[in-house]
Amino acid sequence: MPTPGNGRFSPPDDIGRLGAADLAEAIRDRTYSVAEVVKSVLSRIDKVNSHVNAIVSLRDREELLREADDADRRLAGGEGKGLLFGVPMAVKDLAQTKGLRTTFGSPIFANNVPDVDDFFVERLRSAGAIIIGKTNVPEFGLGSNTYNPVFGPTLNAFDHGLSAGGSSGGAAVALALHMLPVADGSDMGGSLRNPAAYNNVYGFRPSQGRVAAGPQPEAFVTQMGVEGPMGRSVRDMALLLEVQSGYDVRSPLSLDGDTDFLDALRPEAEGVRIAWLGDLGGHLAMELGILDLCSAALKTLEGAGATVEPFVPAFDFESLWQAFVTLRHFTSGSALKVHYDDPDRRHMLKPEAIFEVEGGLDLLAAKIHAASAVRTAWFRHVVGLFDRFDFLAVPTAQVFPFPIDRHWPAEIAGRKMDSYHRWMEVCALATMAGCPAVNVPVGFDDTGRPMGMQLIGRPRGDLAVLTLAAAYEEVTPYGVR
Repeated sequence: MPTPGNGRFSPPDDIGRLGAADLAEAIRDRTYSVAEVVKSVLSRIDKVNSHVNAIVSLRDREELLREADDADRRLAGGEGKGLLFGVPMAVKDLAQTKGLRTTFGSPIFANNVPDVDDFFVERLRSAGAIIIGKTNVPEFGLGSNTYNPVFGPTLNAFDHGLSAGGSSGGAAVALALHMLPVADGSDMGGSLRNPAAYNNVYGFRPSQGRVAAGPQPEAFVTQMGVEGPMGRSVRDMALLLEVQSGYDVRSPLSLDGDTDFLDALRPEAEGVRIAWLGDLGGHLAMELGILDLCSAALKTLEGAGATVEPFVPAFDFESLWQAFVTLRHFTSGSALKVHYDDPDRRHMLKPEAIFEVEGGLDLLAAKIHAASAVRTAWFRHVVGLFDRFDFLAVPTAQVFPFPIDRHWPAEIAGRKMDSYHRWMEVCALATMAGCPAVNVPVGFDDTGRPMGMQLIGRPRGDLAVLTLAAAYEEVTPYGVR
């Protein structure tokens, strides 16, 4: 199995090998001091990050060490009970971080320092995490390839000539190369799942509303994008999701209820019924080799007691994709219009941003309503599928990681892609249904390019998805350890 960095980097030290759950426990029982942990993480970043550009806006070393020393003093005084106390984290650069530069990958915000945190970042701080910097993203998160004019590209952890995926590309690479013990990400059209697949780690898109969204100017309509965890293990994702999730009165669509994901995690695949959707009966263009890797991965779950049945839902998938495009124009495009309307800023928007804005300029209410109706029909269809199956499985991407200098794949298996994101259509299935979906690593092709597979569960069935992913993790050799 290929190793991250193609053997270029020495293995991480003992602290660097630990995931967030084990690291937090080691800090609480005083096996390691917070200062030791922060020094280890910064040393690893110093050795590795210049080769891949995953961590950006790294805070001053001395400032971080003072914060670590203060954490150790509080721990000695009986404080430090947070689930992530003393654990270093770098937040995705699409999330606002109070007092720490947040660029959104855009030259428009190159020097932006927010005076507020995103709601989930507040939760990270309350849980005791030490925010050391940010992880790199594509401009405004548009396109599953992480590059921008502020910081440049992030390179794949396994082959530095290839894309890291996106938009959580910096997070996935930092995880794969042991620069972070766990990472946050966000996902509308696959931005948590795709980079996880491209870097042989796990990425979880929670149910719509599981993690409170905000602050943002609009809190009722923008529902397709979510925040979630990424990790080298399912256990670490469960821990981070436990911290991230929960109702927030400031976020009207956030979910209430149990958020005890870590302690409730019990790997189990026995008797689970999985529908293998493949390429949707030929609807999706798919690079050769991807379906075979995913099919082989599903056989490992069959060996653990699951049943797998090839299945193609009877739905108009072209209408579903067009509805996704319309709703993305409506939400993402409308949010970016303020920059498009300013002649001093429009020239700083990349073509993909212009595409989203201009796609929304002439949208009529009837077309938006029709797209939402298609989304509703798909949601109800998927809910019906769960009467027969417990989970749905599809590939995470339709192409393997591609050269970093290619902005997006123009064609797949001889079929032209008609937009910058059409090649990620496979990830719209879970998004449009509001379902939880996890990327699990499925291995590598003959040239060493990683790939992943999505396991999709019932709406609000986040724990069940994590449970199946944990069972898969136990029986597969894939994933960075």
